[in-house]
Amino acid sequence: MIETTRVRTVLSMHSKPVLKRHVRLQYDKVRTAWALLSPERVFWPNEVSLDILRLCDGRHSVAQMIVLLGDQYGADEAEIAPDVTGFLQEWSDKFLVTL
Repeated sequence: MIETTRVRTVLSMHSKPVLKRHVRLQYDKVRTAWALLSPERVFWPNEVSLDILRLCDGRHSVAQMIVLLGDQYGADEAEIAPDVTGFLQEWSDKFLVTL
């Protein structure tokens, strides 16, 4: 019997998220919507989630992403930070984003 344990990667403000190699964003012309494709799974991100995912390019730190999204949406960075970090941590836990 093989036992495996998974160590959870914990997000920090210095993390530079990137989509995993097996994950990609693709526009679905039939549904006129963006989809996040992963083996055997399809996610339909809303507008805000899509904006976060587009910044997951390995170049932007989480802190930079929060600043950019705050500017884009005219939102206070302190107010959106928990939502952005929570989203990224959840997607990391689902093996869709690497930190």
